[in-house]
Amino acid sequence: MQATTLLPRTADLFTQGLEQQAGSALLRFGAARPRPDGRISWSGDGAVAWLDEPRGHVWSVGEPTAAAGLVLRASHQLPEKVREFTGPRGTEALLARHLPVAEPITWVFRWTLAEPPVHPAEERVVELDATHHEELLTFLNAHSPAHSTGPGSADVSLWAGIRGADGQLVACGALSTLRDSGAPLMASVATDAAQRGQGLGAALTSWLTRYAVRRYGFCTLWQLADNAPADRLYTRLGYRNEDPCVAGRITGH
Repeated sequence: MQATTLLPRTADLFTQGLEQQAGSALLRFGAARPRPDGRISWSGDGAVAWLDEPRGHVWSVGEPTAAAGLVLRASHQLPEKVREFTGPRGTEALLARHLPVAEPITWVFRWTLAEPPVHPAEERVVELDATHHEELLTFLNAHSPAHSTGPGSADVSLWAGIRGADGQLVACGALSTLRDSGAPLMASVATDAAQRGQGLGAALTSWLTRYAVRRYGFCTLWQLADNAPADRLYTRLGYRNEDPCVAGRITGH
């Protein structure tokens, strides 16, 4: 993998047909078609990559060596902009030969086109609006401090929750969006720590999935690779597991 001073390519990301291959659902659902005006992207044999400029995040899909090469190219061409990356599993080790990579985390990008089986507790799910944002934030801070998105985020189209007998929230979750494509992304699903094991998270996840599939035709989510309970739940709900990814920070340009 050699650095290059060539300008980022602007060819459409879909010209290689990678989106049809197993392991490339992130491209199929996460990159918009047609290419957004001004999007910076790269293409190589067996991989494509594109830059989320506000985050300084390079997304890459394809064969790990080729994907790592594109992330490396992006980092050398745009050192002030590229701070993070996501790529196929193995990208982090290849990049680390050339760049300092910090805090690599393994993820799975999952998706479904089908409504899941109805969970008995789905009838308890209610939609929440802006008047509940303070309540949602308090709940998330208490039960899921590392939540991926919060109340008031411009990317969120819907918040939903389940309340206990006393009227207090016992579970919540959101439908957010993937930035480039606007694809529905389930996010920030949390359950009261004292009431886990009662199927509340499963009911809420099932309800949000059904809502997204009926409205948009599909739903996507990110799962930590080592979260076995989540893996079992999402598999039971019909989410495909074909896209093992790794994310990390690039430091010390």
